[in-house]
Amino acid sequence: TSDVTIGDASASDKKILFDGNAQDFHIGLDDSSDSLTIGLGSALGTTSHMVIDANGHVTMPNQPAFSVHKSGTAQENFANDGNAVTVTWSTERFDNNGDFSGNTFTAPVTGKYILTTTMRINDLDTGATFYIASIVTSNTTYHNIIDPNYSSDPSFKSFHVSVVADMDSSDTAYVTIRQSGGTVQSDVNGDAFYTYFTGALLC
Repeated sequence: TSDVTIGDASASDKKILFDGNAQDFHIGLDDSSDSLTIGLGSALGTTSHMVIDANGHVTMPNQPAFSVHKSGTAQENFANDGNAVTVTWSTERFDNNGDFSGNTFTAPVTGKYILTTTMRINDLDTGATFYIASIVTSNTTYHNIIDPNYSSDPSFKSFHVSVVADMDSSDTAYVTIRQSGGTVQSDVNGDAFYTYFTGALLC
């Protein structure tokens, strides 16, 4: 019925260690940062999975999250045969858990993931039947479609797709662009601030 106190108010780390067979875990006070940490292994702060600071901010350094973008090179004159063209990504701004590779995000665990992409398409053709930007996941595909029925060929248009997607462990997600008909003239813009793909585990 009484409180249990660990430590004596001295400037030192304090922790509870769970000594398992295959893995050890710890819960402890990191005195240098004044934070409560939950992590892997016996050493406090070496592999922190959850950190709560003195102001109540909670961070999870290994929580799956990524942001990738192009870096100056466009995908020029993509096909107009109605087949999806995979959008390529040359630069990772961050990839917390190392789950992004080969233009594809692979879910490390089953959960709900927020996925977003924005891409600027240059030199659209009014003769095309449609353009479709998509986030393709193992379970389903999410689209943004337009009929480019403009008075003249637009210099550019920005496509956006955002979704909270259900993904199982090892499911994948990637971005495509499709043009049906018209002239082969459209490009996926290569500027990082116009063309990017992001995602994170929500729950």
